[in-house]
Amino acid sequence: MKKAILLLVLMVTSFAYSQEAVITEIKIEGLKRTKESFLKRLVKVKPGSVYDSLKIATDVDRLNRLAGIAKATSKITQVSPTTYTLTYEVVENFTIIPGVRISTANNGEFAFRVSAFEFNGFGTNQIYGGFYQRDVFDSFGVFWEAPFLFTNKLGLGINYQNNVSLEPVFFENNTVDYRFDSKAFEVRLLYEYDFHNRAELGVNISNETYDFEEGIITEEIPESLGADKITIVAEYEYNDLDIDYQYVSGFRSLLNLQLVTGGEGFLNDFFIGRNDFEYFKKIGQKGNWANRVRLAFASNDETPFAPFALDNQLNIRGVGNTIDRGTAAAVLNTEYRHTWYEKGWFVLQSNAFIDAGTWRNPGGELSDLVDGTNTRFYPGVGVRFIHKRIFNAVFRLDYGFGIGDNATNGIVFGIGQYF
Repeated sequence: MKKAILLLVLMVTSFAYSQEAVITEIKIEGLKRTKESFLKRLVKVKPGSVYDSLKIATDVDRLNRLAGIAKATSKITQVSPTTYTLTYEVVENFTIIPGVRISTANNGEFAFRVSAFEFNGFGTNQIYGGFYQRDVFDSFGVFWEAPFLFTNKLGLGINYQNNVSLEPVFFENNTVDYRFDSKAFEVRLLYEYDFHNRAELGVNISNETYDFEEGIITEEIPESLGADKITIVAEYEYNDLDIDYQYVSGFRSLLNLQLVTGGEGFLNDFFIGRNDFEYFKKIGQKGNWANRVRLAFASNDETPFAPFALDNQLNIRGVGNTIDRGTAAAVLNTEYRHTWYEKGWFVLQSNAFIDAGTWRNPGGELSDLVDGTNTRFYPGVGVRFIHKRIFNAVFRLDYGFGIGDNATNGIVFGIGQYF
């Protein structure tokens, strides 16, 4: 009798524990342009899944990272004691983004760049578009990227660019301006291993030429150079960021590796490795602390065509446009962003920053990074005008104040946060 009672208790207990909450239906509300079938293919919680709040939260974060989604939340509705309906509520971004950039070219002439990109193409977050630039010379590029073209993990990206610019090249005691012309076609495979990890692998085929424009030519300085190059490109990203409109929290690491072949002479083969480490923390209700450490290393050839440039738009605000080059670099960007006004779709944000960096001279020693000779230190302030319903619609204006000998000051304008 005791055995029968014990068996009955075990059966009842087993039956009770088997009554797990199950997601029987998934709904997505608020969609206008994004395809529901695409989002349901992307999220990991499926009809028939056992209720798991962590997986649902991860899917919400996944949706918030999409260019087409401004904000996503979830809601659980009980249908019966053991069945639930899961609803994702989304606010979509406007994703057809025109761009205009106006400046003064290196020779003092008027320069501009116009572009247009769609970041939610075909309702499946494909990216396509192009740009045209007039900066002394004409340049253009066309792009297409479909991160989830084949599966919810595997995609493809293709682009073609013809970039022509007036490039200052720094020889030992002389600066020479060259007309740089690069025609490049690139194909990449995009793979998302899991929610936090993704990788890209591609090949870039390019033709590069440098033709003398202005300066003093000597026996050591060539009038023209050219090379047909093949570059193997690999990227790996670890992403643990939580995005809530203009506020970002968490950590991200982005590694980029390039192996360039086909060059000779000054344009010889080389290797490039760069890693960006980013850390963000929300401060109080309206503050955001943002940090980036960039470590870069390349083959240390003694060449004036070193791959890393010291430039306003790339690493240190206020320093100028391509004022130096190096074969290794360490850069720190840290800033505090504060929201002063927010109503509806509009946000007014200010920031105070410090940009600091150091470079290794081409053919130099790693001690160049720490001896202080090539160190730049630029604190500054800026302002941001943000549209919360348009993807990446952050219009920024920064002013950097150089500290040290021969330091400069300067305004830097751009679209999107600096990092």
